[in-house]
Amino acid sequence: MNMQVRDQSRHANTEGLVEVVLPGEVEPEGLRIRHGAVPAPGPGQVLIRMEATGVSFAEQQMRRGRYYDQPPFPFVPGYDLVGTVAAVGEGADPGLAGTRVAALVKVGGWASHVLVDAADAVPVPDGIGPAEAEALVVNGITAWQMLHRKARVRAGQTIVVHGANGGVGSVLVQLAHAAGVKVIGTASARHHDALREQGVVPVDYRDGDVAARIRELAPGGVDAVFDHVGGRGIVGSWSLLAPGGTLVSYGSASTRDDEGPKQWPVLKLLGRVWLWHALPNRRRAYFFNVWAGRALAKDRFRARLRADLTQVFAAYRRGDITVQVAARLPLARVADAMRLAESGTVAGKVVLTP
Repeated sequence: MNMQVRDQSRHANTEGLVEVVLPGEVEPEGLRIRHGAVPAPGPGQVLIRMEATGVSFAEQQMRRGRYYDQPPFPFVPGYDLVGTVAAVGEGADPGLAGTRVAALVKVGGWASHVLVDAADAVPVPDGIGPAEAEALVVNGITAWQMLHRKARVRAGQTIVVHGANGGVGSVLVQLAHAAGVKVIGTASARHHDALREQGVVPVDYRDGDVAARIRELAPGGVDAVFDHVGGRGIVGSWSLLAPGGTLVSYGSASTRDDEGPKQWPVLKLLGRVWLWHALPNRRRAYFFNVWAGRALAKDRFRARLRADLTQVFAAYRRGDITVQVAARLPLARVADAMRLAESGTVAGKVVLTP
């Protein structure tokens, strides 16, 4: 095994490393391309030759210095990636070499080669392309866990998905329909026809009192609300719940461009959600963090993530869900990719390739 590891590592290191560096709070054009030597995997690690990585909302917050627990500048962004295992470190399964895997990394994915712990690499089934698989990693895990582990939806229920045309929202919608759940979705008017084709009842989030409009559609309340917006609108989301309903808050998109301490919007949101959850009523509220539990129970976290991403990949192969890739751009055009993702004009994931 050791000879195999050395041979693979030497072959990998004949290539050059290309990575994107976020040097500070900069405009997209301030992102830097850095070249270097491809690293060799250490014990228990694998080296992934990246085939696709994405531009998510997290990176949009990070370049503004507003992601809650981002590392200090400079660093390499990139929340998730899909690629082929190019080299295997000592103690890792040598059978992983040459296989396509997906990994959730939070940072570091915007690079041609990425080191990850072998236990964090999830095999990608045959028949799923790298860009499509990439669009399912953080979005799919987030949607699946919120829907089935937090809200625990059941057939016949009605839910509200804010940003139903977005990365997480679009997967939520499809997984909900596969579970026999009715969906009311907020989005700008230009996306309404596409949402109707998916069986979603659309509501324009820019059209006056969104909560009042949804209450007209569901006078008795809804069984779950999935809110990535945060800010003052979270109060409206809580008010929509029927007895026994669940609010799942998973972001603070409305505060992306705010000034001041980056922690404050999240802490205020956490406090509000905690208070609602503690109230003696029949409604529940959660703040969802895909990384919750990793620090205290790493093996359990990994097993759950692997199981849930495997479920998402299986749903894709069954045709229960599809994904949209809005654009594929090389790492060298990361500024264009970031601008496009932030424009709000595209549906689907903006994907970076080597």
